[in-house]
Amino acid sequence: MRGSSTRNPHIGASQSERSLNETADRFSVMASAELRDELTCCICTDIYTDPVTLTCGHSFCRLCITRTWDKQEEREYSCPECIRRFRVKPELKRALRLSNIAERFRSAHPEPEEVGILCTYCDSPVRAAKTCLMCEASLCDKHLKKHSRSVGHVLTEPNSALGNRKCSVHKEILKYYCCEDAACICLSCTLSGEHRGHQVETLNEVCEKKKEKLRNILEKLTSDREETEKRVHSLQELRNKVQEKAVGVTGRVTALIRDIREQLRALEKRVLKEISRQEEKALLKISDLIQQLEIKKEELSRKIGDIEELCNMMDPVTVLKGQESDRADYNEDTERHDLNVHDTGDLDVGLISVTLHSGLAGIVTRAKRGRHVLETSDISMELKTASDMLLDVNTAPDMLLDVNTAANNVSVSQDLKTVARAAISQSRPETPERFQFFPQVLTSRSFSSGRHYWELEGSESGGWEFGMAYSSIDRTGKQSGIGNKSWGLERRFKTQYYVINDSDVNRLPRFISCQRIGILLDYEAGRLSFYELCDPIRHLHTFTATFTEPLHAVFGIYWDKAWVRI
Repeated sequence: MRGSSTRNPHIGASQSERSLNETADRFSVMASAELRDELTCCICTDIYTDPVTLTCGHSFCRLCITRTWDKQEEREYSCPECIRRFRVKPELKRALRLSNIAERFRSAHPEPEEVGILCTYCDSPVRAAKTCLMCEASLCDKHLKKHSRSVGHVLTEPNSALGNRKCSVHKEILKYYCCEDAACICLSCTLSGEHRGHQVETLNEVCEKKKEKLRNILEKLTSDREETEKRVHSLQELRNKVQEKAVGVTGRVTALIRDIREQLRALEKRVLKEISRQEEKALLKISDLIQQLEIKKEELSRKIGDIEELCNMMDPVTVLKGQESDRADYNEDTERHDLNVHDTGDLDVGLISVTLHSGLAGIVTRAKRGRHVLETSDISMELKTASDMLLDVNTAPDMLLDVNTAANNVSVSQDLKTVARAAISQSRPETPERFQFFPQVLTSRSFSSGRHYWELEGSESGGWEFGMAYSSIDRTGKQSGIGNKSWGLERRFKTQYYVINDSDVNRLPRFISCQRIGILLDYEAGRLSFYELCDPIRHLHTFTATFTEPLHAVFGIYWDKAWVRI
């Protein structure tokens, strides 16, 4: 490329002066390079344009940092240089002094313009319009008008790599393409060279064919890009939906947990109130008994004094007259004292346990209404486990009816939780385990130790009965009814309930307003308690016995339309 010569400013200077000038030039270049680094945006790698500074101290072009944040995920803003994250999108403060310095540096050090390919024949730099492969020269519009128009002078777009456009063997212009060797060749190569006899096409023909292939590839790539853009758009929409759903679920879960906390606080107050009530009642009884015993103590002290006085008397007649009446009074007082001590009572821990379990079950039931928010089985398990640990009671959620023991005149649901009176015989095979005389059924699970609690609900119509029975209960005769080797609670009419054991049948004095009953079994203590699960929860009856065999829950259905569900 031809250009005008420039006089060296150092020519004519002394050797020392030239050395100093060269050193100064080097320092000037180094300083300029260092200053350029300080004034360069790390995003576009160019001199700052309208620079702004973040709170971390780093600066960027306003447009560069804005585009960078637009590409980042929503609510995620970070500095591209120090990777510091910001919770809120930082305010972009214009760096006025840095902007002035960048403008002055840009004016003093203009970027060299890309002039491209210059005309070979012009003395001053002029952009070339065409390049002649024959002449190996580039021409501007002026010299192009005077250039030869013969066939040999092939004009192309301005090109500096002219050596690639001629055959390296014959130094002729490449005009053909050898299909067998996949090489660009000249005319001499096709006539006498190593490509003689090969299939040859002109470069333009091969070029058009390749362009056609490239256009097909381009069309395919464009289609793939559009499909990719659609997928990206679809995923962005999905991301937005997931974020929106997460916000909604978070709100519902928060509300659900808040509601559970409020219900737990209310349950805590109710249980503590029940404990205080029982404590007050027990303490009142104890206080009354202490007062009675204090009075009795004074009477005994007085009698002791009288007896001691008689013992010290010397007159036999006086001593003998007071002896028998004093002995009778003493025996009577001792008997009354024993009766009063055993009548004090204690806290009904069973009622407290049932109140807590029933309340937790209610919380779980209400929480399950939010099933579309989350599964509440874990909550249920944690609440029940907490209750079990507090009162040492095991809930029995796996209480299932044993169809092998069910009489043919009762039906059992598929989930083995409900027993009802059957309108027609179920035609089950006769086995030793099956009840034959009474419409009854046992549970498959039995208990031989520990404290256990479960709940059941009965129908408002009809008669039904439930309780606990030994495994050895009779299955065929009249002795197979609940009460024999078993302890039960029977509902005969809407308001009439009876407790049964052996030949003892006693009607409960209380009116039972609901059909939900809680059962608490303490095997080692020999206690079987029934509770009415209304508000407030009431104790119905407690059987006391020494259990000697595993106990199964037993259910009896005696009238049509009657049912019981665990």
